[in-house]
Amino acid sequence: MFNHIKNYYKETNKGSLTIYIFLRLFVIVCMVLAFINRNYQSVFFCFLTLLLFTIPYFIDRKLKITLPSLLESIIYLFIFSAEILGELGNFYGHIQGWDTMLHTINGFICAGIGFSLIDILNRTERFHIKLTPVFVALVSFCFSMTIGVLWEFFEFGSDYYLLADMQKDRVVERISSVEFNPEGKNEAIVIDDIECTIIYSKDDSGKLVETKIDGGYLDIGIIDTMKDLFVNFIGAVVFSFIGFLYIKNRDEYKFAENFIPKLRK
Repeated sequence: MFNHIKNYYKETNKGSLTIYIFLRLFVIVCMVLAFINRNYQSVFFCFLTLLLFTIPYFIDRKLKITLPSLLESIIYLFIFSAEILGELGNFYGHIQGWDTMLHTINGFICAGIGFSLIDILNRTERFHIKLTPVFVALVSFCFSMTIGVLWEFFEFGSDYYLLADMQKDRVVERISSVEFNPEGKNEAIVIDDIECTIIYSKDDSGKLVETKIDGGYLDIGIIDTMKDLFVNFIGAVVFSFIGFLYIKNRDEYKFAENFIPKLRK
């Protein structure tokens, strides 16, 4: 197993290998420091990052699919930006649009991977059904959206079971819900211009604790989830269109090959 991994990284492009080694060492240092400080949630994110870093290896060795060096580097940087910078460094909170950027890139990359899987089958003699460029683009789009939905499932699971708040909450000034209908009818009651929300809870000793949210009401991840899926949709559409043009004329749109994995010979 370890010999296979060593051989894989010997064959890897020096640029992507350098990025991989640097990021992996950085994550290991972060994980050790988090463990020393007993921050086990950060340890989990570091371990998850190291696990995700092995994706290119398994794609290459198990699926016999070679990733272009540019795509491989983008995958490493994407994982690092999402888990370490985003979660541990709180770039999601400090840099506006960080989460939006990553989910857009995710939609683009996953569409490229889905596109390559279908394109490989389409060009294989053993595969008797040949899909038109439109259907190949459609399948790559659906593949990307499926990955996006599965990731949102993961975020919800992390929030529900680990209380991680990966689905970032935000303060809104307007809400609408049938729960506020005094007659119990299925008619939403709108509450507008919310100035603050006060939450009463109990601490471990049973003492009543008051938490005040200034500026409105706390949305619990719904807006973030829908925004993520929408920008994933945009990224998937962009690559699917590029993939469609690439199949129609592979020579003219050769730059797309930098994002399309290929079957290893």
